[in-house]
Amino acid sequence: MSEDCIFCQIVAGDIPSRTVYEDDDVLAFLDANPLAPGHTVVIPKPHHETFADLPADAGRPVFAALHRLTPVVEDAVDADASNVAFNNGEAAGQEIPHVHGHIVPRFEGDGGGAVHTIMGELADLDDDELDDIAARISDAAE
Repeated sequence: MSEDCIFCQIVAGDIPSRTVYEDDDVLAFLDANPLAPGHTVVIPKPHHETFADLPADAGRPVFAALHRLTPVVEDAVDADASNVAFNNGEAAGQEIPHVHGHIVPRFEGDGGGAVHTIMGELADLDDDELDDIAARISDAAE
Protein backbone atom coordinates (compact mmCIF):
# COMPACT_ATOMS: atom_id res chain seq x y z
CA MET A 1 0.00 0.00 0.00
CA SER A 2 1.07 3.54 -0.72
CA GLU A 3 -0.42 6.08 1.68
CA ASP A 4 -0.51 8.86 -0.91
CA CYS A 5 -2.10 6.71 -3.68
CA ILE A 6 -5.80 7.39 -4.19
CA PHE A 7 -6.37 3.84 -5.45
CA CYS A 8 -4.70 2.37 -2.37
CA GLN A 9 -6.96 4.59 -0.27
CA ILE A 10 -9.98 3.19 -2.14
CA VAL A 11 -8.75 -0.37 -1.51
CA ALA A 12 -8.34 0.47 2.20
CA GLY A 13 -11.87 1.86 2.34
CA ASP A 14 -10.68 5.36 3.21
CA ILE A 15 -12.18 6.82 0.04
CA PRO A 16 -15.58 5.62 -1.20
CA SER A 17 -16.05 4.10 -4.64
CA ARG A 18 -18.83 2.62 -6.66
CA THR A 19 -17.39 -0.88 -6.45
CA VAL A 20 -18.68 -3.29 -9.09
CA TYR A 21 -16.40 -6.26 -8.39
CA GLU A 22 -13.98 -7.35 -5.70
CA ASP A 23 -12.02 -10.46 -4.84
CA ASP A 24 -8.87 -11.12 -2.82
CA ASP A 25 -6.57 -9.65 -5.49
CA VAL A 26 -8.58 -7.14 -7.53
CA LEU A 27 -10.94 -4.23 -7.09
CA ALA A 28 -13.12 -2.81 -9.89
CA PHE A 29 -15.14 0.37 -9.62
CA LEU A 30 -16.78 2.99 -11.79
CA ASP A 31 -14.39 5.71 -12.93
CA ALA A 32 -15.03 8.98 -11.05
CA ASN A 33 -14.53 10.88 -14.33
CA PRO A 34 -16.19 8.53 -16.82
CA LEU A 35 -15.62 8.72 -20.55
CA ALA A 36 -18.91 6.84 -21.05
CA PRO A 37 -21.67 5.30 -18.95
CA GLY A 38 -20.25 2.20 -17.24
CA HIS A 39 -16.58 3.25 -17.57
CA THR A 40 -14.93 0.85 -15.13
CA VAL A 41 -11.44 0.81 -13.62
CA VAL A 42 -9.83 -2.52 -12.65
CA ILE A 43 -6.85 -2.47 -10.28
CA PRO A 44 -4.66 -4.93 -8.42
CA LYS A 45 -5.10 -4.39 -4.69
CA PRO A 46 -1.33 -4.29 -4.01
CA HIS A 47 0.35 -1.07 -5.12
CA HIS A 48 2.31 -1.33 -8.38
CA GLU A 49 2.84 1.83 -10.43
CA THR A 50 3.28 0.48 -13.99
CA PHE A 51 3.40 -2.80 -15.90
CA ALA A 52 7.14 -2.99 -15.33
CA ASP A 53 6.44 -2.98 -11.57
CA LEU A 54 3.60 -5.50 -11.74
CA PRO A 55 4.68 -9.10 -11.05
CA ALA A 56 3.07 -11.68 -13.33
CA ASP A 57 1.27 -13.33 -10.42
CA ALA A 58 -0.38 -9.98 -9.56
CA GLY A 59 -1.21 -9.29 -13.21
CA ARG A 60 -3.06 -12.53 -13.88
CA PRO A 61 -6.03 -11.68 -11.62
CA VAL A 62 -6.29 -8.21 -13.18
CA PHE A 63 -6.56 -9.66 -16.67
CA ALA A 64 -8.96 -12.36 -15.48
CA ALA A 65 -11.19 -9.64 -13.99
CA LEU A 66 -11.02 -7.58 -17.19
CA HIS A 67 -11.98 -10.68 -19.17
CA ARG A 68 -14.88 -11.42 -16.83
CA LEU A 69 -16.15 -7.85 -16.48
CA THR A 70 -15.92 -6.54 -20.05
CA PRO A 71 -19.07 -8.31 -21.34
CA VAL A 72 -20.85 -7.64 -18.03
CA VAL A 73 -20.16 -3.89 -18.27
CA GLU A 74 -21.18 -3.81 -21.94
CA ASP A 75 -24.46 -5.59 -21.14
CA ALA A 76 -25.19 -3.37 -18.12
CA VAL A 77 -25.18 -0.21 -20.24
CA ASP A 78 -26.33 -1.80 -23.53
CA ALA A 79 -23.04 -0.87 -25.22
CA ASP A 80 -22.23 -1.89 -28.77
CA ALA A 81 -18.58 -2.56 -27.94
CA SER A 82 -15.79 -1.40 -25.62
CA ASN A 83 -12.19 -0.31 -25.45
CA VAL A 84 -10.05 -2.07 -22.86
CA ALA A 85 -6.87 -0.14 -22.24
CA PHE A 86 -4.02 0.81 -19.91
CA ASN A 87 -2.19 4.12 -19.75
CA ASN A 88 1.28 2.95 -18.78
CA GLY A 89 3.37 5.79 -17.38
CA GLU A 90 2.93 9.54 -17.15
CA ALA A 91 3.93 10.21 -20.78
CA ALA A 92 1.12 7.86 -21.86
CA GLY A 93 -1.48 9.74 -19.83
CA GLN A 94 -1.40 7.67 -16.63
CA GLU A 95 -2.63 10.13 -14.01
CA ILE A 96 -2.72 7.83 -10.98
CA PRO A 97 0.55 5.95 -10.38
CA HIS A 98 -1.14 2.62 -9.60
CA VAL A 99 -1.45 0.28 -12.58
CA HIS A 100 -5.07 0.08 -13.72
CA GLY A 101 -7.09 -1.07 -16.68
CA HIS A 102 -10.07 0.73 -18.15
CA ILE A 103 -13.20 -0.79 -19.62
CA VAL A 104 -14.78 2.00 -21.66
CA PRO A 105 -18.15 1.09 -23.15
CA ARG A 106 -18.59 2.27 -26.73
CA PHE A 107 -21.74 3.14 -28.61
CA GLU A 108 -22.45 3.58 -32.33
CA GLY A 109 -21.88 7.22 -33.22
CA ASP A 110 -20.29 8.16 -29.87
CA GLY A 111 -17.54 10.11 -31.60
CA GLY A 112 -14.73 8.14 -29.98
CA GLY A 113 -11.92 6.58 -31.92
CA ALA A 114 -9.85 3.44 -32.03
CA VAL A 115 -6.54 2.98 -30.24
CA HIS A 116 -4.82 4.01 -33.48
CA THR A 117 -6.29 7.52 -33.10
CA ILE A 118 -4.42 8.24 -29.84
CA MET A 119 -1.45 9.85 -31.55
CA GLY A 120 -3.37 11.65 -34.28
CA GLU A 121 -0.98 10.44 -36.98
CA LEU A 122 0.67 7.13 -37.72
CA ALA A 123 4.43 6.85 -37.23
CA ASP A 124 6.36 7.19 -40.49
CA LEU A 125 8.80 4.25 -40.31
CA ASP A 126 10.54 2.54 -43.21
CA ASP A 127 11.17 -1.21 -43.47
CA ASP A 128 14.71 -0.96 -42.06
CA GLU A 129 13.48 0.93 -38.99
CA LEU A 130 10.66 -1.58 -38.45
CA ASP A 131 13.08 -4.51 -38.80
CA ASP A 132 15.49 -2.90 -36.32
CA ILE A 133 12.75 -2.24 -33.75
CA ALA A 134 11.35 -5.76 -34.14
CA ALA A 135 14.82 -7.26 -33.64
CA ARG A 136 15.49 -5.17 -30.49
CA ILE A 137 12.15 -6.15 -28.97
CA SER A 138 12.54 -9.81 -29.92
CA ASP A 139 16.10 -9.98 -28.54
CA ALA A 140 15.11 -8.32 -25.26
CA ALA A 141 12.05 -10.57 -24.84
CA GLU A 142 14.06 -13.80 -25.03
